[in-house]
Amino acid sequence: MSTVSIRDVARVAGVSTATVSNVLNESRPVTEATRQRVLAAVERLGYRPNVMARSLQAQRSFLIGYSWPDAPPDQGSPVLDRFIHSMGRAAYEAGYHLLAFPSERDELTVYHDLVKTNRVDGIVLSAVDIDDARVSYLAATAMPFVSFGRASDQDDPPIAWVDVDGQAGVRRAVQHLAAQGYERIGMLAWPRGSRSGEDRLAGYRAGLVEIGQPFDERLVVRVKHDSADAARGARRLLALPEAARPDAFVCVSDLVAVGAIHAVRDAGLRVGPDVGIVGFDDVPMAELLTPPLTTLHQPVDEIGTVIIRQLTALINGETLPPEAAHILLEPELVIRASSRRSA
Repeated sequence: MSTVSIRDVARVAGVSTATVSNVLNESRPVTEATRQRVLAAVERLGYRPNVMARSLQAQRSFLIGYSWPDAPPDQGSPVLDRFIHSMGRAAYEAGYHLLAFPSERDELTVYHDLVKTNRVDGIVLSAVDIDDARVSYLAATAMPFVSFGRASDQDDPPIAWVDVDGQAGVRRAVQHLAAQGYERIGMLAWPRGSRSGEDRLAGYRAGLVEIGQPFDERLVVRVKHDSADAARGARRLLALPEAARPDAFVCVSDLVAVGAIHAVRDAGLRVGPDVGIVGFDDVPMAELLTPPLTTLHQPVDEIGTVIIRQLTALINGETLPPEAAHILLEPELVIRASSRRSA
């Protein structure tokens, strides 16, 4: 079977090979009618561009880089899996492929290698910390990048990001628990330095103000993103004198909430009627827990799609206006039995 060439596509579409190249690479504008004729010919002939030739001609790799710290095999992340899937799909639809890989090395070194070798056309960051060295490094290079999470409180230089409003979401969770009749609401928070973690803690404090409960630092325990460590943290709070201990927990993630559930049961208490629990993420297992977990749902599919849209625009040399460069999405409070007082 002979290989279909760009000349075959041009002949069937009735255009030049240069026009076919312009349509496929989006390198120069063509009329919509011409674009549709070329795409119809591509589909009819089953043409597949030579990726190496395309990259050399356009001086691009058509790859988008994304790395994350490697984790132990028993600590899978459904949110990360969904995020990678949504970005990969959006990248493919935009004519790119996602180069996604866990890294055992310092991520800054990984991104330095990607920039130095021109292996990718753009980079996605996630789990952005306060004063994140990756952001500072990439901002000083010509490499386009977008972050999942607010990259900076300053807009100099301007940095594109998509984020979930964790502060608003946790504030809503606190209000919900108070409306259910819980009177002392504690929080299992992440260690200092996580920007999203600090946003969620700020939402907890704001929620307490709104319901008239004073902030008590004894009711906040910082734990690792690990159910066993979260269980230890929750046990510390449940070991407080009865008049001081919390009767509800807001948890910084669903994995942390799982640890809280174990701690409540170990104390001989019931999740829901005795101690309310709210998580954050809405991972698939959340509704399968006993009782099902109330949690804040992150629109991960939308996040991945928007990030790729922003990044490909930057790769193409576009300047994003503020409303397109900084996108804050609302999480949805999904109420289930873990936060209901009634048995």
